Amino acid sequence: MAVPAAFFALFFGYPVAAIVFRGLHEGGDWHFGRIARVLGDPDILQVLWFTLWQAAASTGLTLALALPGSYVFARFDFPGKRLLRAVVTVPFVLPTVVVGSAFLALAGRGGALDVWFGVRLDTSVWAILLAHVFFNYAVVVRTVGSLWSQLDPRQEEAARVLGAGRFTAWRRVTLPALAPSVAAAALIVFLFTFTSFGVIQVLGGPKYATLEVEIYRQTATLLDLPTAAVLTLTQLAAVAALLVVHAWALRKRESALSLVPAEHTARRPAGPGQWTTVGAVLGVMLVLTVVPLLVLVLRALEGPDGYGLAFFRALGARSDSATFVVAPIEAIGNSLAYAAVATAIALVVGGLAAAALTRRAGRLVRGFDALLMLPLGTSAVTVGFGFLVALDEPPLDLRSSWILVPLAQALVGVPFVIRTMLPVLRAVDVRLRETAAVLGASPLRAWREVDFPLVRRALLVAAGFAFTVSLGEFGATVFIARPDAPTLPVAVARMLGRAGEAHYGQAMALSTLLMLVCAGVLLALERVRTDGRREL
Repeated sequence: MAVPAAFFALFFGYPVAAIVFRGLHEGGDWHFGRIARVLGDPDILQVLWFTLWQAAASTGLTLALALPGSYVFARFDFPGKRLLRAVVTVPFVLPTVVVGSAFLALAGRGGALDVWFGVRLDTSVWAILLAHVFFNYAVVVRTVGSLWSQLDPRQEEAARVLGAGRFTAWRRVTLPALAPSVAAAALIVFLFTFTSFGVIQVLGGPKYATLEVEIYRQTATLLDLPTAAVLTLTQLAAVAALLVVHAWALRKRESALSLVPAEHTARRPAGPGQWTTVGAVLGVMLVLTVVPLLVLVLRALEGPDGYGLAFFRALGARSDSATFVVAPIEAIGNSLAYAAVATAIALVVGGLAAAALTRRAGRLVRGFDALLMLPLGTSAVTVGFGFLVALDEPPLDLRSSWILVPLAQALVGVPFVIRTMLPVLRAVDVRLRETAAVLGASPLRAWREVDFPLVRRALLVAAGFAFTVSLGEFGATVFIARPDAPTLPVAVARMLGRAGEAHYGQAMALSTLLMLVCAGVLLALERVRTDGRREL
């Protein structure tokens, strides 16, 4: 626990505390009365209610639409499976402002739905909810599907032999085994939608605002740091309460599971019924994830003289802007390098934390588990601004160092590593470790010979999540990325912030390149994950 605790204390607790201190401490005194004043504002209360409501609705809708996809990926083998698994993960790394713009083009005035069906969603909350499903669909499919693919199907088959119906066998046998993984996925989706920023900015307009949007407005627009500090504390308190309830619920349902290699559970669909089920689920999946991506690509190719590569060729030109002093194409190399370092940090910190949490020893460890999830529910604006405020003096004067960007990205990646690995680690039967110890294996060798082969798949999934999340991280990175070394999301946001059709087209082209890079990485990961020679 020492390394993860030190990492979070230095690069999460300290920056956030610095922002809160500056907002509530003035003239040598604390001004806690500001909390009651801010939370008593009717406008702020409306923001709080909408933040909770849309996060809960987005989480429920995502689970309802994505759990069938998890089942299809876990239990069936079909042509194009690896490609489709990578495609549904691509939306998760795209900058939120870009995807919001794609949904606006799809469902707004003059969009595809408006032209074809006369339906507009840009003035309703449905556009926000569907955009959140688009973002988080892969979280459920990959987190739940990874464990589901390793559950022994013979247990459910035995229940059916004993007289249980198909649904009853699934509800009494499979669902309890999946409960920790489903809860982890739901928690991640809720935290991401609870702190939604870019989607709300683009699709919500002045009518809808979340806590994250309000914190940004108070910090960057109104320069009201006290109000931003109160909202940050409110957000942290709400997330902490949720994590406590989540940890308590999981402790009630933990159990050892019978895990088998995934290639032994997936099979070709048999008969019209199964093929119809697979086809229907994949159809919904394609509509939810591929259509917005196609809109994005079409916008990137739609130049002033018709469809072509004009916007892509313009990315190689160096800009004369004071805020963007390099050719936009250089952002690709920057993003890949930063993401690789952030992934390495996240795997080390998250892997050690998951190993410690597996022991389930006392309240200290349970509190540590909840603490490690806080970055997902904390304003990225607060963290990024806190880096600039807090890490400006020796021995932590990092404001001019390149490592600051990977550190901020790793903060978001670590919870994904933990939540992906923890259900599998806790599902390992403790008697296997005890048997290895009785046979003379040291604790390290027992972990290497017993735990590691079973969690190898989860570790690769965790690495893929950490890498893709790092590629698309925007909220904190936008504060600390240097003009001469921008990441892809920052470059896209800067392009969108400049007037002109040419800049908008280049932003769409950069987003398309980010999508292609991510798809290539995920396809390579899928090839490693499904190589039978590398699995137990």
